[in-house]
Amino acid sequence: MECDMSAKADWDANQYLRFEDERTRPPLDLIQRVGLRAPTRCIDLGCGPGNSTELVAARFPDAEVTGLDSSPDMIEKARKRLPQLSFVLANLDDWSAGPDYDLIFANAVLQWLPDHASLFPRLAGALKPGGQLAVQMPNNLAEPSHVAMAETAAEGPWAGRLVEAAAARAPMGSFSDYRRWLAEAGCTVDLWQTTYVHALAGHDAIVEWFKSTALKPYLDPLPADEREGFLARYKERIAPAYPVEPDGKVLLRFPRLFILATRAGA
Repeated sequence: MECDMSAKADWDANQYLRFEDERTRPPLDLIQRVGLRAPTRCIDLGCGPGNSTELVAARFPDAEVTGLDSSPDMIEKARKRLPQLSFVLANLDDWSAGPDYDLIFANAVLQWLPDHASLFPRLAGALKPGGQLAVQMPNNLAEPSHVAMAETAAEGPWAGRLVEAAAARAPMGSFSDYRRWLAEAGCTVDLWQTTYVHALAGHDAIVEWFKSTALKPYLDPLPADEREGFLARYKERIAPAYPVEPDGKVLLRFPRLFILATRAGA
């Protein structure tokens, strides 16, 4: 999922699922690249409402599959969706395990956590020999959608309350960084990046897309009236960057970084 595992305010699963088909494409692409033959234990970190966990369970039906998330609303939706699986309410920044897992799946969650130089080796250490860490992270902080968030935060009456909002997302490492960190942790590493292009129903749809994820750190500190003002200004800022197509759609470009690390020793 795309969520902050340490957020104070809960996440809105229904808002997130408004774009379920589009949001499920990246984890579907990722799970298809996992090369494990007969894993016995898998975990989906930041499982959200269970859409990514469902993919893991479908790919490996004989494995024990667990989902973990910090959002009560997300966990509730996941349990209703997949009652046959186990879901744990916990913060990922507090989670640790020994070399217990064949697959650690992390779809659009690790970008919210700090210190990737320590985080990625820690996750690799929870893999059995031959196990795989499969990660997908949005790599879109330089996209107009995200630049406009920071600019809108800095220009309005809310500026003082939103000083820290832009720092909610952890700084991304380079391709070289992730390869080096994981190689030093005893893994072979496959890296790639895909830019998804989503045809959405106008600029309002872009706003609705990000309300459940990247805009949340900007909106949570604001009272209701200022939230509406912030979103109106944000929509004005993104409009020039996303021209309307002849059919009324706008094309949201969404780069995502994929990492597939395999621990040595199988």
